[in-house]
Amino acid sequence: MKKSKFIQSTIILIIGGCITKILGMLIRIVMTRLIGTEGIGIYMLISPTFMLLIAIAQLGLPVAISKLVSEDKKNNKNLILSIIPIALIINLIIMLFLIFTSRFLAYYLLKEPRTYYALICIGFVLPFISISNIIRGYFFGKQRMFPHVLSNITEDIIRLITIIIGVPLFLLKGMEYAVAFLILSNIFSELTSIIVLFIFLPKKFNLTKKDFIPNITDIKDVLSISLPTTGSRLIGNIGYFFEPIILTFCLLKSGYTNHFIIYQYGIINGYVMPLLLLPSFFTLAISQALIPVVSYAYSHNNLKYTKNKIKQALFLSLLIGIPVTIFFELIPELPLKIIYNTTEGINYIRTLAPIFLLHYIQSPLTSSLQAMGKAKSAMKGTFQGMLIRTMLLFICSLLKIGLWGLIIAISSNIIYVTLHHALEIKKTLKKG
Repeated sequence: MKKSKFIQSTIILIIGGCITKILGMLIRIVMTRLIGTEGIGIYMLISPTFMLLIAIAQLGLPVAISKLVSEDKKNNKNLILSIIPIALIINLIIMLFLIFTSRFLAYYLLKEPRTYYALICIGFVLPFISISNIIRGYFFGKQRMFPHVLSNITEDIIRLITIIIGVPLFLLKGMEYAVAFLILSNIFSELTSIIVLFIFLPKKFNLTKKDFIPNITDIKDVLSISLPTTGSRLIGNIGYFFEPIILTFCLLKSGYTNHFIIYQYGIINGYVMPLLLLPSFFTLAISQALIPVVSYAYSHNNLKYTKNKIKQALFLSLLIGIPVTIFFELIPELPLKIIYNTTEGINYIRTLAPIFLLHYIQSPLTSSLQAMGKAKSAMKGTFQGMLIRTMLLFICSLLKIGLWGLIIAISSNIIYVTLHHALEIKKTLKKG
């Protein structure tokens, strides 16, 4: 029964992930056609800040809720309602922070004034993202994947429609307004997602006054899981946040123009990385389905079953990862031309494709560590990987090799973190 539920959950998530990935590609194609490589470059300068603030806003709460709900030892209604106010307070603080610091970030750190309005818009989007992911955490814990999949699909459809209608209108005012609208479009999509998830809540999900009284024990239990979990994400996102800042500083110092940096950075993060991350819908689906299964098995000391599920997850990840890697090595120009109508970035793809084979198994490894209560170990590995990446980015960007310094830094990080997580899991299961 447990085995069939894991496979069933994985299949649902893979099918849903495939559909959302196709929709995501359509969104990317529309964005590229509407705002061009320069606009994509500006959007990608903001992305690290956006990702970092999402990680802070969520504080690892969805993963913690998923784990606690899967253990089925708490009042789930009270658990969620105790956490939502904390999430909203965090989001309010971030919103105020952005209002006062966006100008400094845009003009002095990112050195691109056209990112100013988009940075402010991030603050208004975050509460919607946080709430939708907290509710998703509940469904993951219950191993009910269909609501999550359906909400993702409707979310992407609404975002696609919003972008098609809104971006051309805002482009008339200027590129900075169009990029800001791309950020704001997440409000409409996330709100749609929240509505869909609410529809799938159990019919017996009646709320009483007791459910609204914050449970301090529940809050402590959630935070004991979420803080180390978010530590891993925060560390990675902090490194990602400093990436365009370090890159811009070092490359300008090395004699490259701002236009060259934005253009090449747009190619790598707008074309190359999304293509290489295409199989991530598969590995993410496996990882999401893995958390409640491994968490339950490990908490009941069923180490053999835990080990088998992790091996199964890695095998499935490589099953899709290997053919994709071969495809990207042999004919990278084909997907570039079809999706983005460009051949820019072929050499970057051929260099990174073999390295990303390790990246495809990194997500299941991270989820396994979190599910076994080893989030601190995952955080440690991520932190060390981020330090290596940041140091190499700084050093290599001064060697006058263009954006290849970024490629070297990305590759080193993937190799180190994946190997670290694999060794930690091996060590944990041996001790058990």
